[in-house]
Amino acid sequence: MTLILSNRNNPSFVPLLNHVKDTFNRVICSGASALVIHKDSVVLEEYMGKQSAANEARRVQEDTQFHVASVRKSYIGFSISYAVYYGYINSIDDLVLSYLPDLDETIWKETTIRHLLTHTHGLKQEGDKIVREFPSGTSWSYKQIGIEALTRIVKQTTNQSVADILHNNVFIPLGFNESNWYSHKHNQLVDVILRYEGDEDWRTSESTEGDKMNMYVSTRELAYWGYFHSKKGNINGKQIVPREIIEMSTSLLSPSTLHNDLPQNGFLWFVKDLPARKTEIGHHVPKGSYQILGFTNVTLLVIPEEEIVAVRMFNSFGSPEGFDYLADVRSFGDTVMECVKQY
Repeated sequence: MTLILSNRNNPSFVPLLNHVKDTFNRVICSGASALVIHKDSVVLEEYMGKQSAANEARRVQEDTQFHVASVRKSYIGFSISYAVYYGYINSIDDLVLSYLPDLDETIWKETTIRHLLTHTHGLKQEGDKIVREFPSGTSWSYKQIGIEALTRIVKQTTNQSVADILHNNVFIPLGFNESNWYSHKHNQLVDVILRYEGDEDWRTSESTEGDKMNMYVSTRELAYWGYFHSKKGNINGKQIVPREIIEMSTSLLSPSTLHNDLPQNGFLWFVKDLPARKTEIGHHVPKGSYQILGFTNVTLLVIPEEEIVAVRMFNSFGSPEGFDYLADVRSFGDTVMECVKQY
């Protein structure tokens, strides 16, 4: 089954396109795109710029695949939800050490899978050592170490990689062929434009198991990934995966001990619930919405209440000096809501 939606361009979403163009002109990149799905139709789809800074570079187009950086975490979250649903993981409140007993018990002893999923584990890497920044469940910090543990838990419990689970349960059934983890570049992949030569935050990998930050996705398939979630796994009347897997992934799971002003998460998705001062989601975006972000400024926002999925893609890496990334991404969501009101 190939997921194809009708196109019904709507001028009400021109302000959102202008917002993406403005960000395109303010970050360090060579290409960008925007796509919005509203009520089962693509109402905005636009590609701009080139896949790299080279003069002869390929234009950004429908099959161009952008490096999605931390947006990959939504796919990892899906694989954890899959493992919970099918009983490979007993509970997200199980201790991480129950699944990864080789970890340092002194450091990890009170950390649960829930803490990993909601960025509340309190651990960080210092050189070759893992140290505790704060007690698990008491605060929020966006650190890669939790993601590495989650991908290990997936492989340990299911005997499948994150990539295996996604390909077998989503990509193949829906005909996705522009969403994958790559060990080598090819013609459809963008060059990631670094902030400066030798940027130490940029890493590549030869792993194709879904455990590293080398995932590239086309604009349309990232929007379809959001649409798949908004439909709770039911596409054209067929339940592709159990709806409970999607509902778990996108429900609020942050520990009740967390301060209300800190970001709120589901299975790695940012979830809109109570007003939170440090949320990544726009003020006017309604409760029940969820969003995932990447260091390449890629954003996927799902607003179930309005039947909206909105995507923006860039091949930037990080933010230039003076660019307020959080303000920009919140404004992106608020602009989506302004466009809906004009519909």
